[in-house]
Amino acid sequence: MRSRYSAFALGDVPYLLRTWHPDTRPGELELDGTRIWTGLEILATTGGSAFHTEGTVEFRAGFRDVDGPGVQSETSFFHRVDGAWLYHSGETD
Repeated sequence: MRSRYSAFALGDVPYLLRTWHPDTRPGELELDGTRIWTGLEILATTGGSAFHTEGTVEFRAGFRDVDGPGVQSETSFFHRVDGAWLYHSGETD
């Protein structure tokens, strides 16, 4: 989760697509170039250990854009595929 947040902050689209589950990965991804990410707070996690194949991360991420400051809150769902954790989907608050 932290690496994907960093990729959003840096605009690293190839990394975001590479770490997205193939069942839900978009064909292309265009990021909002006006959004500046200002912080990540992990609120809760489930699964995610070496013994799990699925996990969740509940987080809040702060940002600033043309409309001012804001927060994105989400519970993200991850699946392990060939040893790598991949973002599958998310539910926003």
